[in-house]
Amino acid sequence: MEASIRKAILLQEITKLKSKEEQWEPYAWYKEMREKSPVFYDPEQEVWNVFLYDHVKRVLFDHALFSNKRERSLIPIPRNRNDERNNVNSCDPPQHRSRRALLSKAFTPRSINEWKPRIQSLANELVAGLEGQTTVDIVEKLAIPLPIIVIADLLGVPSKDRELFKAWSNILFLPYAKELFDDIAAKKVQAMKEFEEYLYPIVLEKRRNPANDILSDLVQAELEGEKLTDEEVVKSGIGLLGAGNETTTTLISNIFYSMLFDKPGIYQELRKDVSLVPKLVEEVLRFRFLVTMDRRVAQDTDVFGHQMKQGQMVVAWIASANRDESQFAHAGDLDIHRAGNQHHLAFGAGAHFCLGAPLARLEATLLLTSFVERFSNISPVDGMKLADHLTDSVTGQSLKILPVHIER
Repeated sequence: MEASIRKAILLQEITKLKSKEEQWEPYAWYKEMREKSPVFYDPEQEVWNVFLYDHVKRVLFDHALFSNKRERSLIPIPRNRNDERNNVNSCDPPQHRSRRALLSKAFTPRSINEWKPRIQSLANELVAGLEGQTTVDIVEKLAIPLPIIVIADLLGVPSKDRELFKAWSNILFLPYAKELFDDIAAKKVQAMKEFEEYLYPIVLEKRRNPANDILSDLVQAELEGEKLTDEEVVKSGIGLLGAGNETTTTLISNIFYSMLFDKPGIYQELRKDVSLVPKLVEEVLRFRFLVTMDRRVAQDTDVFGHQMKQGQMVVAWIASANRDESQFAHAGDLDIHRAGNQHHLAFGAGAHFCLGAPLARLEATLLLTSFVERFSNISPVDGMKLADHLTDSVTGQSLKILPVHIER
């Protein structure tokens, strides 16, 4: 186990935050690190950590110094060497450009706009399904189904199987824990195997009968002068199905949490002016979106005033950067009228900026707009114990349930 566990970067071993509530609200620790140890070396895991906006942005942008080619990672998805050719997350430019191009055309503004009526219809349907209820679980009823149905439709796989996709992606995105490493690793391997076995016959069918979807595009695409193998298409599909639902589920859940607990009263602002919805989406991405990314130090450097050695790992604490007062005045306040909040780094930056960012923004905006137009108010459920509503995620904690009172 020791050799395997050293390939994973365990964030909780760095933060030392023990309780679920502390991991859900790590912002005081971020502030302390920005002020006292903005560039911090963790000797136990042999990992550098950066917390300031400018430092984080440099790590994400500068692939000459901070490379995506790495063996260690925060991202707990089992891979092997055969996955490398079409894996956009394990390479740097110029190779990255050709690999990303395989996927990017499905996520251009024009392509996303073509899907807008379908997403709007689905959002309206999910919101309408809440009629007649006084208390609903936002995670179960809205945050989980919308993104997974949308990404399934985009890829060309049956959305009726969404509970399977969700179960597999939940396991693949489980964070590793030191004391349970082998058990978690075994679960991931099994989930990946089942996911592959599910998608493989679908990919074969796309080769025989291509349709207007991403998997069909991938089976017909070429990389480095060759078509992708069936296995490569399957792995790409798993990556998109997993990442395409987890991020947006978290975003939608966090938006409702912020309206209830971070800044009560925002909902009524939206009721008066629904055009503020995209501003709220952007501000929640900045204010309450726990995300980190890792890179390998590509060459010896003292760019941050410390001697970083080639081959060492560096963790960019993006959620800390998004609370950096030097970039965002009063960064600890949720302010939907904040100018420049779109400069947050929640979706990364540079060559590896998240392909699905426009889709995630659109889904959250359409869903929340539909909800606000239908329901006059929302309020928290009495006696809610936060710890009971949280579940382990790669970057700390995320909401597994969020009960909300709704008024017609």
